[in-house]
Amino acid sequence: MAMAGLYRRILPSPPAIDFASSEGKKLFTEAIHNGTMEGFFKLISYFQTQSEPAYCGLASLSMVLNALAIDPGRKWKGPWRWFDENMLDCCEPLEKVKDKGIPFGKVVCLAHCAGANVEAFRTNQSTIDDFRKYVMACSSSDDCHVISSYNRGTFYQTGTGHFSPIGGYHAEGDMALILDVARFKYPPHWVPLGLLWEAMDTVDESTGLRRGFMLVSRRQRAPALLYTLSCKHESWITTAKYLMDDVPTLLSSDDMKNVENVLSAVFTSLPSDFAEFIKWVAEIRRKEDGDQVLSEEEKGRLSSKEDVLKQVQETGLYKHVTNILSSEKFVCQVKQTSGDRDSLSNIAASVCCQGAGILTGKSGLSDRFCCRETCVRCYRAINGEKPVTVVSGTVVNGNGEQGVDMLVPVSQTEPSCCISGSCGMHPASNDILTALLLALPSQTWSGIKDEKVLEAISGLVSTDALPPLLQEEILHLRGQLLMLKRCKDNKVEDDLGAPLI
Repeated sequence: MAMAGLYRRILPSPPAIDFASSEGKKLFTEAIHNGTMEGFFKLISYFQTQSEPAYCGLASLSMVLNALAIDPGRKWKGPWRWFDENMLDCCEPLEKVKDKGIPFGKVVCLAHCAGANVEAFRTNQSTIDDFRKYVMACSSSDDCHVISSYNRGTFYQTGTGHFSPIGGYHAEGDMALILDVARFKYPPHWVPLGLLWEAMDTVDESTGLRRGFMLVSRRQRAPALLYTLSCKHESWITTAKYLMDDVPTLLSSDDMKNVENVLSAVFTSLPSDFAEFIKWVAEIRRKEDGDQVLSEEEKGRLSSKEDVLKQVQETGLYKHVTNILSSEKFVCQVKQTSGDRDSLSNIAASVCCQGAGILTGKSGLSDRFCCRETCVRCYRAINGEKPVTVVSGTVVNGNGEQGVDMLVPVSQTEPSCCISGSCGMHPASNDILTALLLALPSQTWSGIKDEKVLEAISGLVSTDALPPLLQEEILHLRGQLLMLKRCKDNKVEDDLGAPLI
């Protein structure tokens, strides 16, 4: 027998007031007049309905990230970069979220990994007066937003734990506007702020901890211009454990007599699939989206990536890494871990297939595509601008073909035109490993017993003297690494703050 299902719920009122009701409109008008609806307009422009019954946390976060115009740095569908619930899988597998929902600490973790500034508080870490100040401040601005984690039962609504952004504040009535992402169930509604605090001041049975709220804002500069950590591949736990737990133990050996001994010890036991853990971020587009003409935005992002790459390759650590990896002892190991992935022809074959999957909205299904042809081209400089290296491919599947281009950052100022070779120095194992070593926390090296060696390695991995652009890049990587360690150690619920980097 077919089941009719459910069509919405009647909003219990009081205590809630329907946003679209006469009273709700009056509150809205008065709040606008008092200047506490400034954040509403950005949020409502990106208001979305959660796509799964348990995706309220993911929908709330993606809505806020888009409202803050934070660039995810990767494609959503077609040529578009955009935050979607299905892209928020850094701290918890989506299948698990779909089945059981997501706790407060994991949503905070996701916001950190997405590159936002986050301040998070459980109710036992804050007060109702502080909460009111935060809500008022964010409602009076469009550069920060509040996400609340609360129990619906306090409002006599069906269900228990829920996440939604707060869209505004009515000072005279002390009312908060909840932009409920479960729009299939309840419309946006006003609730007394004191009652919302009571709804947050409840225990999540899945963690045994109190719920709370988070303030999400945008950083000055988009993070992860060139490098980012990935936990999509199951190997990330092994690699994170090795870097954060095993390396410090290895370096406490009496065999660390010089810098080469230290780096060799790290590289010798490096997991074979470390290349799945740290990635360089590619700029992919359809061929018909641009041909040889780059937009100003594309030029800017490519130029920033090239600056980061050049600055990595100018560090003293990069020179040591290059010397060690080119030695006879490590040549075979590097080939096994990165394969021939460092060559532009192989980058063309792999990235263009992945790019086609992204461009057709089937990210992660690159194995269903094959590259019919690939090539590497260099667009010569025009009107004093830098030349551009482009990896191109024609990708085919059962439904047709798609031409894709990948813009490759190169550190060489004047690359010569090429057909099958390399156009300048593009991202490869040497600089990727250098960036990863720079991103390790400073205490990683503290177990080195020889003081001269410790001093030498500390100077090489110090971020203090790095150029500002590279320093921000490395510190963001370090923050990602520390946040992933929290995930590995199941400590994200215990520590909501940004990692101390």
